[in-house]
Amino acid sequence: MTTVINVPPSLDENSFEQVLEQVAPLPADTKVLLDARHTKWASPYGLSALLTLGQTRDGERRATLAVPESDETASYWSRANFFYYADEFFDLKGIVPKKSLQSGDSQVLLEITPVSKSEDVHDVVGRIQEKAQQIISKELGIDPKAIVGFAMTLSEVCQNVIEHAGRGGWVMVQTYKWTKRLGRRVVVIAVCDAGVGFRASLESAGHHAPSDRWDDAAALEAAVIRGASRFRDPGRGQGLAGVRKYVGRWGGKLSVRSGTARIAIVPDWDDDVPLQEHLPNFPGAQIQVTIPERIAR
Repeated sequence: MTTVINVPPSLDENSFEQVLEQVAPLPADTKVLLDARHTKWASPYGLSALLTLGQTRDGERRATLAVPESDETASYWSRANFFYYADEFFDLKGIVPKKSLQSGDSQVLLEITPVSKSEDVHDVVGRIQEKAQQIISKELGIDPKAIVGFAMTLSEVCQNVIEHAGRGGWVMVQTYKWTKRLGRRVVVIAVCDAGVGFRASLESAGHHAPSDRWDDAAALEAAVIRGASRFRDPGRGQGLAGVRKYVGRWGGKLSVRSGTARIAIVPDWDDDVPLQEHLPNFPGAQIQVTIPERIAR
């Protein structure tokens, strides 16, 4: 028997939780059909997290994915490289546009790209720098000097996969007008993996022993707020602290999900909660960085 999991019409970091709420209670060997036929839009986080979910259901647990019926949506997913990589993890059902590794969408700064080694991070940053020059200074109205920080931020969130996940992950960067929340343009970085997650990574250092007060939420607070790291080298663990500082400087938002918890650095234009606990368990870590267009005072 196959269990149908409904994918929301709009798939982003918040609505993806609806998918996990349906998947989490199922026995590990349940046959699953992810029904995205009526999905009209997906953020970089939505697409990256969907691939990550596919990674977690390999072998006999391999899921089926019913692709969007909208030609416009399916074509966008194809241009974003989603189907190119999804074919490895899902049995695709429906009309899949011709695979392509070339994006024709100017809003996509970086198509879905696998990250599993340091060379991948260098390639990602190199590929995006020229586009970043255009989008950050001309479209978002941010000081061109911020491009260095943007590249650092992109590098750090990708490097988190290399150092902590224990397996490969995905990165995607896009810019679009966020009408629903801001009414202005944003640039969004999404990095997702299905690795060990923050809690297990910190526990591997030996000085973060499990206790009654030690859980996924405590691990996220330690890593994101206090800069804790499983590495003992001086200065390690400061990557996310640097990301947090950059995001705060430009009025952006940082959210990090791992295991059963999610922590967010919330700007005044957003009404998200700073910490969510007791979420459906999802392996690894999922990070989103959102930088909004600057409005002249």
